[in-house]
Amino acid sequence: MNGISRGDINCIQKNIYNRYSNIRIEKIKGKIFIFLCIVATLLGVISLVTLLVYVFWDATAWLNLEFLTNPPSRFPERAGIYPMLVGSIFLIPMVALYSIPLGVGAAIYLEEYARDSLIKRIIEINIANLAGVPSIVYGLLGLGFFVAALGMIHGTLIVGSLTLALRVLPIVIVSSQEAIASVPISHRFASFALGVRKWHMIRTVVLPEAIPGIMTGTILALASAMGETAPLIMIGAATTIFTAPRGILSSFSALPLQIFAWSDFPHREFQHGVAPATIVVLLLILLAMNGLAIFIRLKFSRKEH
Repeated sequence: MNGISRGDINCIQKNIYNRYSNIRIEKIKGKIFIFLCIVATLLGVISLVTLLVYVFWDATAWLNLEFLTNPPSRFPERAGIYPMLVGSIFLIPMVALYSIPLGVGAAIYLEEYARDSLIKRIIEINIANLAGVPSIVYGLLGLGFFVAALGMIHGTLIVGSLTLALRVLPIVIVSSQEAIASVPISHRFASFALGVRKWHMIRTVVLPEAIPGIMTGTILALASAMGETAPLIMIGAATTIFTAPRGILSSFSALPLQIFAWSDFPHREFQHGVAPATIVVLLLILLAMNGLAIFIRLKFSRKEH
C-alpha cells in the first residue's frame, strides 16, 4: 500500500476519531457556556424588571404636579420634592462646568503631549485607581480641603459641586483618554503632512472625532454623580430643605438625600409611596441623561460619515 502499513492506517483513524471527539466536546462546552450566559442575563433582566415594576407600582398614586412643586412635609399627602429637584438640577451643570475642562484637558496632555515615561504610567495608574475609590472618600476630601482648608461654608451648592467634580474627574479623564486614543494615527500624520501645527491638529482633527466618546463617558459620569449620597452627607448638605437654592452659596439638598431621609420615616406612606415616587423622578432624569449621551454620539457619528 505504497509504504503505508495497516498500523499507520489505524493510527491515522485513531487520530481522526480523537479530533472528532474533541470537536464534539468543545461544541458541547460552547452550548453549555451559551446556556449559562443566557440564564445569567435572564436572571439579571428579570430581577431589574421586578424591582422597577415594584417601585413604579408604589409610586403611581403619588406622581402628580403637586408632588413636583411642593416642598417636603411631615404629612405624606403634602410632601413634595421641589427644593431637592432644583438643587439637583443646579448641581449637575456646575459639576460639568468644573470637571469637563479639567478632565478633557488632562486627557489631551497625557495622550498627545506627555512622553511615554515611568512618571506618566504612574499618573495613569493612579487616575485609574481613583476612578474606583469609594465615593465617601471624596466626601472626606471635600470636607477637609474645601471646608476646613479653604474655609468655604459647608453644605453649600459650590462645595457640593466641587466635591462631586472631584468624584467624576478620574472617570472623565479615563473616558476622554480612551476616546482620544481611538482616533487613527494616520489622521494625525495626514494633518502633519499638510504642515499643520500640533494644537491645530488636535483642535480640528482629534477632538471632533473624539467628541462622541468624550461626551458619552462624561454624561454617564455625571449621571452617576446625580445619584451620589455619601459625599453630600460628608460635606454637610441637608437631607431635607424647604426652600430651593438661589445661588452657589445657598444651602441645598438633592434627590438622593431626600430619598435617604424619607426611607427612614416611620410612616408607611413615606416608605412605600413618597420615597418610590422620588426614585422614579430620579430614574427619569438619569434615563434622560443617558438618552442625551446616545443622541450626542449618534449625531456626531453621522457628521463624521
